Amino acid sequence: MPRTIIEDVIVPEIFVPYVINRTAEISALRESGIITANPMLNQLVNGGGRTINMPFWLDLAGEEQILSDNRPLDTNKITTGQDVAVINYRGNAWASNQLSGALAGSDPMTAIGNLVAKWWDRREQRQLIAMLNGVFDSVSMKALVGGDADEPINADMVLDAKQLLGDAAGQLTAIAMHSATYTNLQKQNLIVYIPNSRGEVTIPTYLTYKVIVDDGMPVKGTGEDRSYTTYLFAQGVIARGEGTPVGSFTPVEMDRDILAGDDVLVHNRAYVLHPMGIKWKGNPADPEDSSPSNSDFEKGVNWERVVELKQIGIVKLEHKVA
Repeated sequence: MPRTIIEDVIVPEIFVPYVINRTAEISALRESGIITANPMLNQLVNGGGRTINMPFWLDLAGEEQILSDNRPLDTNKITTGQDVAVINYRGNAWASNQLSGALAGSDPMTAIGNLVAKWWDRREQRQLIAMLNGVFDSVSMKALVGGDADEPINADMVLDAKQLLGDAAGQLTAIAMHSATYTNLQKQNLIVYIPNSRGEVTIPTYLTYKVIVDDGMPVKGTGEDRSYTTYLFAQGVIARGEGTPVGSFTPVEMDRDILAGDDVLVHNRAYVLHPMGIKWKGNPADPEDSSPSNSDFEKGVNWERVVELKQIGIVKLEHKVA
């Protein structure tokens, strides 16, 4: 009896760009402007390897000189630094019985693409939170940790945290928090909703910062001892790139298990998700891994800030809820 199988509806040349685009569209973090696509990273990912080196010019330093008619100016030089990002090699496989419900009554390509894209989006957000945990566990980032893990969040606490960036605090545009924090601020009538581009009042803000709600935000302790982590972000502070490395890397593969009656879809990805200005200097704990795991990303010893504090557009805030 004829039936539709995954191999009938998945065309790799169409599926891969579609899923990449869908994954880039549906993230609340990306919609807020925190994560931005970086075309240069797309090209560098295609080159393969484990990491990407990103050299940059450091700001000019030193004092001005007093002019004299018999003393020449001393020359100064500009120096460079280097940021390092990880290329993530990750994949997963799905059998057709897990997707059969989505295939019924709708376009199979759209259904499968949406399910896979949404799944990858959730995984990227979990990865980003793991990276932030490690970044702010780094000694070089301690100066950008504010708040008080024993006190409820309030406006003064958030303003004190943004002040850690001094006169560069104006670059902060969004605040990411746990739903418990968000609900607490709602109870205090501190969340203000503003119209989106269509004139619909749907965008929540707090102290003019666009609010992002994600229960993946770190929570420590239980009961009354529970403390939360909230982050303040600048626009485009997380860079993202995706590509297909040259060689034997295959983004999409399909197979059929005749005995089990399963159609299998395998989706492999190579992408970069990187907090700019904080270089990766570690290695995967498991030598057999092609790239770091989320557990590796959560270790502070694997990260190091390579730009001035004011150039880091992320601030961590620790607090309780009232």
